[in-house]
Amino acid sequence: MTAIDDQRYRPVPNRGDHRCFACGPQNPVGLHMRFCADETTVISRVTVGAHLCGWDNLVHGGVVSTLLDEIMSWTAIRFLKRFILTKSMRVDFVRPVYTGSELTIKGRIGAVRRNREATILGRLYNDRKQLCARSEGIYVLLTTEVARRKSIMSEKALAGFIQILDAQK
Repeated sequence: MTAIDDQRYRPVPNRGDHRCFACGPQNPVGLHMRFCADETTVISRVTVGAHLCGWDNLVHGGVVSTLLDEIMSWTAIRFLKRFILTKSMRVDFVRPVYTGSELTIKGRIGAVRRNREATILGRLYNDRKQLCARSEGIYVLLTTEVARRKSIMSEKALAGFIQILDAQK
């Protein structure tokens, strides 16, 4: 990930010991996304390697969708301070996304319903700051107790994630 040089953005904490394809530092073939946030937006900068192509030098649409899902997920985590699960997601592909170029992905909260679901908006821009893809996702907001009961992660991972949520309060 390229550093975010805008001073208004601060790093969003993440565990350093997991293998998530999108944000896990321990995944050797992952995207290694890291996140920064200001008061309303979560941002990440990523350069996608050629091994994740669709047509020759284009980033595969599933990878574009993953980048958007991850930025929207971390937007919900950062601003709503809850565990989340993706319920649904729509992606509009506006322009081709090329491997080897720096991408900027941004997320922001759209709406929160009854503290149980949130609509999150995602945008992906190329290195010329052109919009390449936009998304809207609905995320289920989970309490720690529900996350534990549904076994969405191990107890060790859950404890680490609780520390991330607490650090953002």
